[in-house]
Amino acid sequence: MLVTGASRGLGRALADLYAADGFRVIACTRQGQGEPLDVADAASIAALGERLKGVPVDIVVNNAAIRGDTGGLASLSPDDFLDVMRVNALAPLLLARALRENLLAGARRVLANISSRAGSLAEGTLDDDDGDYAYRCSKAALNMATVKLAQDFRRDGITVLSLHPGWVRTDMGGEEAAVDVTESAAGLKALIDRATLADTGSFRSYDGRTIAW
Repeated sequence: MLVTGASRGLGRALADLYAADGFRVIACTRQGQGEPLDVADAASIAALGERLKGVPVDIVVNNAAIRGDTGGLASLSPDDFLDVMRVNALAPLLLARALRENLLAGARRVLANISSRAGSLAEGTLDDDDGDYAYRCSKAALNMATVKLAQDFRRDGITVLSLHPGWVRTDMGGEEAAVDVTESAAGLKALIDRATLADTGSFRSYDGRTIAW
């Protein structure tokens, strides 16, 4: 399996769980140990695809993400907004394209996008008033990307999921977050492992609940 943003937090936890389960894990990181990948750089994504040409990949997890500005409309910066969209929404699409043949060569054929309930139009503003315009817009865009990829990849037998990890105690989520990273990772892995083509294009929480779009 391949997971982006694997140097720490949720990505690292997922990598460890799959390694313990006997998978060869391609842990993609921008710096340090692991497969080098800068998801903000389209050339880096294309280079990853070239390096992995011919390598079967059962599961791809698009986990890498950034939060961006949280100060609301008054502090909204065009550059910050576009940076968040590039990493959180565009990069997963470019990775899906770069790794499509790898997934076709794999046995499981699952592409999981780590989204967020914050990107749900129905539920995203029910429980907080954070001013994170860029993050919320990027996750809403990622959800649409999941639906479009599910349509495009169905004929290939590739299952595409949007997954909400919960409010996780990581560098992004903060110490006050409600869900331990190991609990979130275990729940996400369970969803990924039992996913079939009947689940493609769905939006689920780590605890199994269906999230409204």
